Amino acid sequence: MPLVPSAAEASTFWLDQFSRASPYVIVAALVVHLALLSGLWVWSRRDLKNIASALFDFTRGLGHQSMLDATAHLSDQIDAFLADVNDVLDDPQRAGDRSALLHRINILDEKRRYLNSMLFDTAYNMARSMIEAYPIAGILGTILAIGASMQTSVAVSAIVARFGDAIWSTGVGLLAFILLLFVNSFLEPGFQRLSDNRRHVRETVSRVKRELSLSDAARGGPAA
Repeated sequence: MPLVPSAAEASTFWLDQFSRASPYVIVAALVVHLALLSGLWVWSRRDLKNIASALFDFTRGLGHQSMLDATAHLSDQIDAFLADVNDVLDDPQRAGDRSALLHRINILDEKRRYLNSMLFDTAYNMARSMIEAYPIAGILGTILAIGASMQTSVAVSAIVARFGDAIWSTGVGLLAFILLLFVNSFLEPGFQRLSDNRRHVRETVSRVKRELSLSDAARGGPAA
């Protein structure tokens, strides 16, 4: 007749299972985390290209349109296009360019998805914050392993025997933390520049609508 394990034995069994599984869980979470950061990078590149393409069309035909070297970063190109628009707004003598901007304002509709950054920023903030959980998860796995050993009748010898295995959980958690910190340090400047580009585009579009619409109203009708 099989013996039913006691509550202490069942507790020890599950603590042992959780502690053994913790390094594998951490590695699996690391793979998912890296995939998420890769997806955010692809998302940011797509939005940068869309913004740069829209601004290129928006400034096409102006008296001066900045064209940087082909190797220039898309964020630099976006900043150059925005500088072109601001130059037109700051110079009332460029009536033709101001009229062209007013007619093309719908090209940069502020409701376009790539200008709405809430979803992207939320996903990135979650991904960045979760990096700090890896060392905690590693330490938790080690504590569970030690706790499982302490449930036995030979606690000290069991802890010594299991310590080498238990410490792996902390080691894997720390390695995952360091790796993700490195990856995040590479990606974060680009993500921040994308957020800055979105904000600058929204501000510039608002300025174009406000100033040129007022200027057009002051002339008593739509621009020719």
